[in-house]
Amino acid sequence: MTFPIQKTDAEWKALLAEKGAEPVAFQVTRHAATERPFTGKYETHWADGSYHCMCCSAKLFDSDTKFDAHCGWPSFSLAIPGAITEITDRSHGMVRVETVCSQCGAHLGHVFPDGPTDTGLRYCMNSASLHFTPK
Repeated sequence: MTFPIQKTDAEWKALLAEKGAEPVAFQVTRHAATERPFTGKYETHWADGSYHCMCCSAKLFDSDTKFDAHCGWPSFSLAIPGAITEITDRSHGMVRVETVCSQCGAHLGHVFPDGPTDTGLRYCMNSASLHFTPK
């Protein structure tokens, strides 16, 4: 799959370092790794503002869509329209829906159909793939 923003691994590593991203951010965003549950900086973060892609800064979620799913990762009920691309993920012996940034293809996490709001969705994201902008 091709995305509007393309960079080499070396360019992504340099950009993430320049932004002060967590050490695991490159593996999470560019190679679909997953941070350990309950370790991400946004899992218990409740300030007003918006969450953006750590790689390209595209706006992904508003803070008023964030909820505590008790799963160990920041969870959201609704993405910004067009911000996220969904990809069928058949890794680890199961079928899930991977979420990636529509602008740069950064791996964000997965979306599940078990959310508590009227959307019925739980976007389960890695904190390392996000950065927060206060309101």
